[in-house]
Amino acid sequence: MLKLLLLVFTASVLGAEAVAIPTMNFSLSAPDTPQQLVSSLNVLVVLTLLFLAPSLVLVMTTFTRFVIVFGFLRQALGTQQVPPTQLLVMLAMILTFFVMEPVGTKAYEAGIKPYMEKKIGYEEAFDKTALPFKNFMIRNTREKDLALFFRVRKMENPKTVADVPLSVIVPAFVISELKTAFEIGFLLFLPFLVIDMVVASILMSMGMMMLPPVMISLPFKILVFVLIDGWNLIIGNLIASIK
Repeated sequence: MLKLLLLVFTASVLGAEAVAIPTMNFSLSAPDTPQQLVSSLNVLVVLTLLFLAPSLVLVMTTFTRFVIVFGFLRQALGTQQVPPTQLLVMLAMILTFFVMEPVGTKAYEAGIKPYMEKKIGYEEAFDKTALPFKNFMIRNTREKDLALFFRVRKMENPKTVADVPLSVIVPAFVISELKTAFEIGFLLFLPFLVIDMVVASILMSMGMMMLPPVMISLPFKILVFVLIDGWNLIIGNLIASIK
């Protein structure tokens, strides 16, 4: 199942034009041969992939880092639901496809394209397709997180990237992305926290303790964010932080 998920996701990164969509014939009749049974199971697998594809995007790409940082940014600004959650998720998705396109292209050229041309077998196609994704995830995974799952599984240290199973690298990559996103979120909070503290101190010195500091600091935070071209800086540095 995981192998088929990876192949489908790689094809989606490259766009619909790169891969021909197979035709499916749905039938309720009982299979007469083992080949028909396999075909029916393949249809079930494809339908399952359509349901699980979003989860694959979450755990094997930079989407987690992007969407968490954008959430921290909105909280730091104190703008409640502006930008809306749907917009932030779509922006994170677009940036994810932008970052992952070279990886998907390598995977397609190495594994999926030869497999569709019937030059290699399924197992070899999966190994060659998974290798670019493994390289990407390992580059962005801390050794401590990777060692954690090897230690839990009581596995020997791998000699090459190809020796690292997806069942180990994927969770290690996810928790590394979570830590990186929280570190960036902390750094985003600092300048806006200073603005809140300065405004609160000024209001207290003026005896205006009943006036919420957020009402005064919010326009200043938005003004500062616009003047420094905050979106350009954040997105540029987020992409540059990916190895």
